Parts: sequence; structure tokens; C-alpha cells
Amino acid sequence: MAQVHFSAGLRELTGGAAHVEVDASTVRGLIAALDEMFPGIGARLSEASSVAIDGEIFTDAEYESVSDNAEVHFLDIFQGG
Repeated sequence: MAQVHFSAGLRELTGGAAHVEVDASTVRGLIAALDEMFPGIGARLSEASSVAIDGEIFTDAEYESVSDNAEVHFLDIFQGG
């Protein structure tokens, strides 16, 4: 299972959980599984975050593959003005 880590800004949607283990083969599947675990998180992850998979950052990662032992980090996108 992939080890999924959440930035501090996303933990409000996970009930404070900093990480979970999820079985999915793509980021899209991972987001769907996370949305089942934490209803409502899927929309936020799909629109407003980058994903780091084993240290490589992707901004459009929906179809990126996720290996069984991957380390995945969902990162908030910072917006400034």
C-alpha cells in the first residue's frame, strides 16, 4: 500500500490524520479511495494541490502511477498577491 502524507493545511479534512495507507494504482484512484475515507477531500485534492510521488512533484498527476510502496505527499498550492 502507498503511504500518503497530508500537509498541515489538508489535515482539517482528514480529522487531523497526517498520513494513511491506501491501495491504488494511480493518483486518480488514490484520490477516490481517500474521498471514501474522508468525504469531501477528493474535490480539494483534485483542484488545489500538487502531488509528490517518491520525491517527484507533479501538478497534473491524475493519471500518474502509484506503486505499492510509494510515498505520496499532497501539498497545498500557495497563492499570493
